[in-house]
Amino acid sequence: MEKLLVSIASGLVQNPDEVKVTVDEPNENGVTVLHLTVAEGDMGRVIGKQGRIAKAIRTVMRAAANKADMNIAVEID
Repeated sequence: MEKLLVSIASGLVQNPDEVKVTVDEPNENGVTVLHLTVAEGDMGRVIGKQGRIAKAIRTVMRAAANKADMNIAVEID
């Protein structure tokens, strides 16, 4: 899952070397949180107007996690 998130975010930003994903342990509900970190100047590119790109990223990641029988959440830091 981390590699998929990195590849999606790297295609959107100007500084793909600064894209980092950290993974938390699953919480009591079994949800694994993926934290996406990008350069300060690229934050707008990842979030998009009114959060549309961020919502699309979360939707794609949720679909991939469903296929892998996982529960995930994506947070953009």
